[in-house]
Amino acid sequence: MPVIRIDGPKVADIDKKRKFVKEVTSAASILFGLPENTIVVLLQENSPDNVASGGQLICDLHKSD
Repeated sequence: MPVIRIDGPKVADIDKKRKFVKEVTSAASILFGLPENTIVVLLQENSPDNVASGGQLICDLHKSD
């Protein structure tokens, strides 16, 4: 059973999440040649103050200088 973990920003629109996980599941099913009901997708939503890139918090990268 493949487990696909996706880390990203918060997405408030539940319909967008539904569409996204459906498309990811479909693509993984085709790739692995497995039924869709064997694919697990985990969404981890992270706030910008809990993620860093290049040694800086994402929330700080969007602040004006």
